[in-house]
Amino acid sequence: MKMIMRFLKDYKKECVLAPLFKMLEAIFELFVPLVVSSVIDKGIANGDKGYIMQMCFMLILLAIIGLVCAITAQYFSAKAAVGAATGMRHSLFAHIQTFSFTEMDTLGTSTLVTRMTSDINQVQNGINMVLRLFLRSPFIVFGAMIMAFTIDVKAALVFVAAIPILTLIVFGIMLTTRPMYKNVQSGLDKILGITRENLTGVRVIRAFNKEQDEVKRFKKDNESLNRLQKFVGKISGLMNPLTYVVVNVSIIALIWIGAIRVNAGALTQGQVVALYNYMSQILVELIKLANLIITITKALACAGRIESVFEVTSGMADGSVKEVAAKEEQPSVEFKNVSLTYSGSGAPSVEGINFKAMKGQTIGVIGGTGSGKSSIVNLIPRLYDATQGEVLVDGVNVKDYDIETLRNKVGIVMQKAVLFKGTIRENMWMGKKGATDEQIDEAFEISQSKEFVDSKQGRLDYVIEQGGKNLSGGQRQRLTIARAIVRKPDVLILDDSASALDFATDAALRKAIRGMNNSPTVFIVSQRAASLMYADLIIVLDDGQVAGMGTHDELLANCEVYKEIYESQFKKADSEGGVA
Repeated sequence: MKMIMRFLKDYKKECVLAPLFKMLEAIFELFVPLVVSSVIDKGIANGDKGYIMQMCFMLILLAIIGLVCAITAQYFSAKAAVGAATGMRHSLFAHIQTFSFTEMDTLGTSTLVTRMTSDINQVQNGINMVLRLFLRSPFIVFGAMIMAFTIDVKAALVFVAAIPILTLIVFGIMLTTRPMYKNVQSGLDKILGITRENLTGVRVIRAFNKEQDEVKRFKKDNESLNRLQKFVGKISGLMNPLTYVVVNVSIIALIWIGAIRVNAGALTQGQVVALYNYMSQILVELIKLANLIITITKALACAGRIESVFEVTSGMADGSVKEVAAKEEQPSVEFKNVSLTYSGSGAPSVEGINFKAMKGQTIGVIGGTGSGKSSIVNLIPRLYDATQGEVLVDGVNVKDYDIETLRNKVGIVMQKAVLFKGTIRENMWMGKKGATDEQIDEAFEISQSKEFVDSKQGRLDYVIEQGGKNLSGGQRQRLTIARAIVRKPDVLILDDSASALDFATDAALRKAIRGMNNSPTVFIVSQRAASLMYADLIIVLDDGQVAGMGTHDELLANCEVYKEIYESQFKKADSEGGVA
């Protein structure tokens, strides 16, 4: 609730005016039964057609004023609800951008998408309905009771008996269903996660003929969600019939008492009709209130889920160091007894890592699948924080750096080549904002992208589809490499980013990177021994630990793990060549 109020603080005027105009509408509506009563008792009873026409004109006037008030209230409530939801969405997106990979891994993409879309939309609907009805409905209910007392005290006692029972029903169902709606939204998260997983891996699913298995899995979880929704729907659905029963019993009691009082001469026929109309108004408003309560319950459940994301704070505190002068004799990157254990993992992914990388050196990282190669390089730009030890860049602990400063010093190319919808130029600007065409072309030359970019219509203005689906795998990889190179980083990390490139292109790429005029420290993570043979230092990993460290020749002589990898690739290639 506090979270919602935080986003409504810029719409104080709208939050006051919307209920105010709704209450004005309600006030005019409460006068209608009195006018109808007057028509019956004075106009019809006396046969006064002029008076009847006068009262009819009064009813039309009340209707017009009520309509104007209703439209005005709707405008202010919609403005506040949409504005608050927009602010909430912007703030949530900005907050998510502060998360480290650890928080993103913990929360999950599908959960965050649900929070950003359906949860915020539900909160928006809740705010809109509350501003329009939360004051109006109780005002009509209690206002009708007060007006009934002005007509006849004894008859009005029916209202006094009915309203507490109705209140108990409404709020009892609200309190019962609120935690259930939270479970419904959690089930929706699960469904969305399965959907996202299937859409992302659709090619694999079809390749292995697993469509029916996935349909069954989706059906199972969807039916579970359906059962939960039906159950909570049944409980919520009790509200309308229960309120109908109470109100209709109250109407019967009212007519019965009214008839007795008319016979006794204490009430007129018009006054009985007015009392009936007031009870009918209560019925209509309680139905509205019942639907409002269901909407509020859903909105509060969704608001709680959104607030839980806001409560997640990044474990990465921003440092204060914004400028560091690199010294010639100082290592560009240094690891001091570094270990990393991922959240929820019992064992460390890497441990006891020690090495120094000087400016301009090329560092190769090789090892089996799951040996921790990516984990090491992800620590340099601080995508994850080391759980033990220190990672130094230009002699400063990465935790002491201002994150923006640190990541401007590092260019990283991930395992998965990710491009965004937009032109090639816009994608390059993600590497360096406002980079000139000449700077971009230089990056293309180094990354071996120039040839295929030149062949595209519009060159830098060629539009890339979402995810780069209108490019081949090799083209996507080369563009992501160009994006990292264009900023001229002090440290360049290529995390298995040449896997889709042929050997000739890979060799040309490595040669071009070595010739860069800013002489970056280059980290190459690769499964190919050929890509690392000429590195100044090769780090061999085995199950998260350093199995060997040195040059290619040194490792061939002293490291069994490296020798095994090398021979498995080159002897196989030699034998295939011999057969040919």
